Amino acid sequence: MPSWRDRFDLDLGWRAALCAVAAVIVGLGLVWPDHRVAAIGVICLTVGCWPFLAEAFDDLCHAHMSMELSMLCAIAAAAAIGEWVTALMITTFVLVAEILEDLSMERGRDALTDLMAFLPDTVRVRRNDGIVDTALAELTVGDLIVISPGDRVAVDGLIQAGRSEVDQSRITGEPMPVTVREGDRVLAGSVNHGGAIEVRVEQIGANSSYGQIVEAVRSGQDSPTPVQRLSDRVATWIVAAAFLAAIITWFATHDLRATISVIVVAGACGVAAGTPLAILAGMARVARRGAFVKGGVHLEQLGQVDTVVIDKTGTITAGQPTVSKVDPAAGWADDDVLFLAASVEQFSEHPVGRAICAASDVTALMAEDFRYEPGHGVSGVVGGRRVEVSRRVPAGFSTDAIARSYVWVDDEWIGAIQFVDEIRETSAAAIEELHRMGLQVVMLSGDAEATARQVGDQVGVDEVRAGLRPIEKADVISELMASGRKVVMVGDGVNDAPALSAATVGP
Repeated sequence: MPSWRDRFDLDLGWRAALCAVAAVIVGLGLVWPDHRVAAIGVICLTVGCWPFLAEAFDDLCHAHMSMELSMLCAIAAAAAIGEWVTALMITTFVLVAEILEDLSMERGRDALTDLMAFLPDTVRVRRNDGIVDTALAELTVGDLIVISPGDRVAVDGLIQAGRSEVDQSRITGEPMPVTVREGDRVLAGSVNHGGAIEVRVEQIGANSSYGQIVEAVRSGQDSPTPVQRLSDRVATWIVAAAFLAAIITWFATHDLRATISVIVVAGACGVAAGTPLAILAGMARVARRGAFVKGGVHLEQLGQVDTVVIDKTGTITAGQPTVSKVDPAAGWADDDVLFLAASVEQFSEHPVGRAICAASDVTALMAEDFRYEPGHGVSGVVGGRRVEVSRRVPAGFSTDAIARSYVWVDDEWIGAIQFVDEIRETSAAAIEELHRMGLQVVMLSGDAEATARQVGDQVGVDEVRAGLRPIEKADVISELMASGRKVVMVGDGVNDAPALSAATVGP
């Protein structure tokens, strides 16, 4: 079923087609009762201009000049002197311009729809008589919901029972899954990777962390663009100049037709139609170079930018953990540690498990008696020995901020596997190119200060802001813009959406 936006575009489309056909008919001389009052012209102009009449009337009541009012002045002036073809063609151009403007913003609305669609429509709620499927819209604060492995978390809430690991990268940008247990909070928009958990609902819909991200994007899309504000100012100047020129023409010629013709020629339909056409042409050219622009406002403002803000996870880095180092215990080799770990982890869909399997050069054995303990690790029997890959830290081992898994054989520690979110090969070169363009580069991250600082130093950014939640990233953007900066925000995930929306330009 078409959306209200689709129906609005169809409505404008048939009105534009009607006015274009009427212009051809009147141009061929098929008028009635005569060329000064052509019935077909009056009817089709009324139908074509109807979407703008109410808005223009409201502008007139508030003594505000807008594009719509300016163009209606030109249309009315053309009709007043019997130039029905001119009036109908101006109306057609105005309607086409409105359609083009809607099309230039359609993908931005589609992106918002995609954000909303990520959350599940139904959740499993524990009631007195068992577990029942309930629509998300019918949840209330205090309900107890059950989230199975692989499910998307639909609410912000407090874990009442169970233990698991959740992927919060869409919200926080942190690539590594987070261990959660009874008493911990989970955020809407996360994905449950481990065991089943029961969550007491605290925030739903727009009040949840995910809802706040979506609302921030919506607010950014609903705000008026500079081109709209500029068009209204230009319309005021054009109409004022037109009426002044018309007055001069009247005193110079005393010719009413010539006087009204000045108003027609000075109508602002060229500005109204030309602006969206120029925007679409620019967007098409950018698309041919492999990029997408969701609105003309970004094209307008891109030339003014002096600061580039870049998210770390998934933008500067790959967004997936990879094995960076193996620390074997005495008597063990790196390959032995990876081989045994991969033999157990080959059954796991955990990002860490996939990273270990990818790093092992030796074909893994089939582990028996595979076990998975949510939030702890995995184990299995390989060659008759119990192998465990977990977060259990050996005695005397440093517990710093570096992500590690520890490998045990028959309860004896044999080595540690260290992980890193690998920096993309192109990141340093891209930042160097931005510096050559005279732009300042700031990196934002939800990671710990030490981790983010290390990445920032490697790629050469000017400033690092770490430990940020999604809304706090948007606050950093607002702070920079309040100081007079023109900011481009570069990010790749839902967690970056508020900052992308707040920036001058948000790729």
